[in-house]
Amino acid sequence: MTANGWIQIVVYCAIILALVKPLGWYMTRVFNGERTFLSPVLRPVELGLYRLAGIEEKREQDWLTYTVAMLLFHVGGFAILYALLRLQQALPFNPQDMAAVPPDLSFNTAISFLTNTNWQNYGGESTLSYLSQMLGLTHQNFLSAATGIVLAVALVRGFARASAQTVGNFWVDVTRCTLYILLPVCVVYTLFLVWQGMPQTLGPYVEATTLEGGKQTIALGPVASQVAIKMLGTNGGGFFNANAAHPFENPTALSNLVQTLSIFALGAALTNMFGRMVGDQRQGWAILAAMGVLFIAGVLVTYWAEAAGTTGLNALGLSGGNMEGKEVRFGIVGSALFAVITTAASCGAVNAMHDSFTPLGGLIPLFNIQLGEIIVGGVGAGLYGMLLFVVVAIFVAGLMVGRTPEYVGKKIEAREVKMAMLAVLCLPLMILGWTAVAVVFPPAVASMANPGPHGFSEVLYAYSSQTGNNGSAFAGLTGNTPFYNLTGGVAMFVGRFFVIIPAMAIAGSLAAKKTLPASSGTFPTTGTLFVGLLVGVILIIGGLTFFPALALGPVVEQLAMQANMLF
Repeated sequence: MTANGWIQIVVYCAIILALVKPLGWYMTRVFNGERTFLSPVLRPVELGLYRLAGIEEKREQDWLTYTVAMLLFHVGGFAILYALLRLQQALPFNPQDMAAVPPDLSFNTAISFLTNTNWQNYGGESTLSYLSQMLGLTHQNFLSAATGIVLAVALVRGFARASAQTVGNFWVDVTRCTLYILLPVCVVYTLFLVWQGMPQTLGPYVEATTLEGGKQTIALGPVASQVAIKMLGTNGGGFFNANAAHPFENPTALSNLVQTLSIFALGAALTNMFGRMVGDQRQGWAILAAMGVLFIAGVLVTYWAEAAGTTGLNALGLSGGNMEGKEVRFGIVGSALFAVITTAASCGAVNAMHDSFTPLGGLIPLFNIQLGEIIVGGVGAGLYGMLLFVVVAIFVAGLMVGRTPEYVGKKIEAREVKMAMLAVLCLPLMILGWTAVAVVFPPAVASMANPGPHGFSEVLYAYSSQTGNNGSAFAGLTGNTPFYNLTGGVAMFVGRFFVIIPAMAIAGSLAAKKTLPASSGTFPTTGTLFVGLLVGVILIIGGLTFFPALALGPVVEQLAMQANMLF
């Protein structure tokens, strides 16, 4: 751990904090239907899209109609993406003549990009055509990100509105999010990435002659446009199999910094939007503070663990930290920070091999995902996931003081607590349930690259990542098998929609309630006490749920490493 490393971390956090208010202000205006500086250009386009689709802009939906519209939207998206992958060989923009993607892998990939997971059981440059990358994956990156954001907005409206039966219009919200937020940023972002050296071409792969006289195929493609939205929309995944460690997907230290900033930018700003929409920005800052405490703690442990290296190599005098699986141009701090950011934000992009992290260094990314990725989280998903934990924390506070809990003027009653717990409990059901099956099912066990606790961690990480809609992996696991493709697809579906539906039910319930004025008995939700309670509830729920599994994986592996034991 060095001063230079800590300066990088501090600078990163400072830039994110500086972006929170302006982006929060802008997104509030967009979703309130107010005029922005882009309105003169984009408003006619927006109205044209409404007329083309037959959407009534002013007609809002109740929570159930909003949710059904979202689900039907995703059914159509799944069908289109699945068909595109299966028919890939017969479609244009396939200069390398990529074959059709097998049925089980197409199923897994379609659900993966539909749910903002971007889990990849394939190598992008060896499996997918340019059309599949652009029309299939990049297209879904926009729509899955927009869906997460608008669902968070709908839940915020539930807190902000009083005696209302509606929470907005799904089609209007998705259109505005894509048109006013995601597309403008991505246009500028893509040009920046091209400037940094990232390819953006429809030309075929290039065959180069090496210094030894051999031939090497260099994969190219429309990379920059996909990387921009995969980072901004916290989708993750990679055009190339090496992901953000590939020099064409993350060429420079500056591109690495901008990519990490873009991962957190919208998710952090949504907390400010929440505060503005409920009429008290301090509420948003309190939620961001809780996220920040968990994030800084994770960065501290991961950076320390990777900088400390391994006991075996240290005993041989090979000090200097653990550089295995890391790019020299990013170093330990750049890799550790990237790993914590992506797993805190449900973005599966990686610039280092998580499988090669030290046991404790790998534990933090794993635990970030298992908490539900509410530390900033995926765009929208992090906010509504954190608000579910807020409901539980407020309920606990109500039990301690002996009165009906309230949050931003809304009573939190049995229905809201039940829905919140239903959403929280679906994660361990999928993560622990499928992990238990995989470690005893012989074909699944055969996919593990390592024995002992690390092999267990590979499986646990895989189902944690898929259920948490992250998409990163320990990568030692061979996931492209019928078992992992099908069970992983189920885990991704449940992890996404079985959280969304209860959250939307809470939105509808809260919107219908009256707003109560604060009294002397109201628990304050803007101070350090609330932040501490919220962080404590999150850690207790996460710890009680997942610690036994973590003890069998990274914890025992850390103890074995210190004892110089090998498996």
